[in-house]
Amino acid sequence: MQVSFSRALDDGRAHYSLGRVKAVGQWRAKRAADPEADWQAVLGALVREAEEYGADALVEVNFAVEEVPGGVDGVPLSRLVAAGAAVRFAAAA
Repeated sequence: MQVSFSRALDDGRAHYSLGRVKAVGQWRAKRAADPEADWQAVLGALVREAEEYGADALVEVNFAVEEVPGGVDGVPLSRLVAAGAAVRFAAAA
């Protein structure tokens, strides 16, 4: 599946939106977080969510970090959230 962080696909294909999709990672102790592993996991979850809607690609993908400063038992928690627009390729004319 193609993933783009902008509104356009890298190959310039025309597409139409199916809607926004979102995926969230697991809560982890802020200090114990592995950013690369979390990024890969949440992006994979976002792709699977888009595939469930029959998407061919994702555009406007962005990431955010949610935090619980007080956390559990005083341990700060964080998780990665990914969102984007699931799109289908437009039919050739």
